[in-house]
Amino acid sequence: MVSETARVPSAAVTLTGDLTAPAGARGLVLFAHGSGSSRLSPRNRAVAAGLRRAGLGTLLLDLLTEDEEREDAATGSHRFDVTLLARRLADAVDWLERRPDTAGLAVGLFGASTGAAAALRAAAERPRRVRAVVSRGGRPDLAGDALPLVAAPVLLVVGGDDAAVLGLNREAARKLPAPHRTHVVPGATHLFPEPGALEEVTEVAADWFRAHLTEGAVDRGSGRDSPGRPTE
Repeated sequence: MVSETARVPSAAVTLTGDLTAPAGARGLVLFAHGSGSSRLSPRNRAVAAGLRRAGLGTLLLDLLTEDEEREDAATGSHRFDVTLLARRLADAVDWLERRPDTAGLAVGLFGASTGAAAALRAAAERPRRVRAVVSRGGRPDLAGDALPLVAAPVLLVVGGDDAAVLGLNREAARKLPAPHRTHVVPGATHLFPEPGALEEVTEVAADWFRAHLTEGAVDRGSGRDSPGRPTE
């Protein structure tokens, strides 16, 4: 089992993360947090714990340095810099490939809010390594011209009562050439605080990653919205 504080180099900075991979992990999921959030996000940590129970490794990574976090809190200057966040996420994918203990693991990306756009751009930049993407309440529309370049299967999880974001996800989904599905959690709002909502996010994300972080996995989804649990 791997469990350590990760130091991930990216250009002139070093990013901090929490890397955990259970023995015999079937793959590893790298988390891209949303605007104003960090690797300490209780929601993403709860999802990560569920993925580890499903036999997957996780890397919860701060895509901004401490100085950048302070600057962003005051000015909001970095949280919507999807190009910067995606480049750092891609550097983290490369870092995992260089490590002997994680090089053989298929990589998935889990993005929340603006982190979903960064995850999709990074998936387009690293098509050989990134095997699946999950967005939680994300803004995939901010991935822009990278959407038609994403080859990895994509699961878009959105709250049924998060109307504006649901519309943006449906619009972005139409631009994805890869197998994809929009999973709507009935009655949930943007941060999934409702009873059972985050647990449903965790369950469908674990199912998606387990299906696709294996050699030769084939998606059987239709690309249409699915209320409640998606069927495979």
